[in-house]
Amino acid sequence: MRAEFAQALAVLARISEEMVRRGHPRPILVGGGALELYSASAYVTGDFDLVADRQDVLEEVFRQFGFVRPSGAGQLLRGWIHPELSFGFEIVGDRLLDGFADMDRLFLLDVGADGATRIIGIEDLIADRMGQYASGAARECLDQARQLRKLVHELDEDYMGRRISEETMGAYGLDALDD
Repeated sequence: MRAEFAQALAVLARISEEMVRRGHPRPILVGGGALELYSASAYVTGDFDLVADRQDVLEEVFRQFGFVRPSGAGQLLRGWIHPELSFGFEIVGDRLLDGFADMDRLFLLDVGADGATRIIGIEDLIADRMGQYASGAARECLDQARQLRKLVHELDEDYMGRRISEETMGAYGLDALDD
C-alpha cells in the first residue's frame, strides 16, 4: 500500500471513529479510493470519495480534524483538503449507490490503532465501475471492473450480475466482465 494512501486511510479511520462517537454511522469509502484499496494500489487515486448519511456532521468532523474547503477560481468546492495530506476528500452522496446497494455487504476495514472505516462491497464497486463505463463518462472503468473481478475469487455472481444490470440500466450484465 502506498504511504500516502495509508496515511489518508488512517485519517479516514479516525474521522470514522469520531462519527461513531457522535452517534452516527461511519462514512463509506467508494470510487477510486475503494478501487485502490481492493486492487492493492494497482490503480491509484488522489482523493477519497465518501458517502455519509449525515453530511453536515461529517463536514463538522472534517473541520475538527483541520480540513478546509479549497477556494478560488478552478477549485472543486465540494471537496475538502488537509494541509498535511496529499489526498482530497469529497462527500459524493448520502445514500450508497442511490440506495440500491446492499448495506450488509459493506466491508469494515480495521486500520489498527486509528480505528476502522467502511468500504463499499466489492460486487457493488464492480457494478459501479460498470455504471461509470456505461454512462460514457469513464471508458477506463470497464478494464477496472474486469481486473477487480480477477483479483477476488469469492464473489456473489448472482448479486453482482443484478447490480451491474441495475447500474447500467440493463445495457450490460455479468458477461461484460469477460475479456
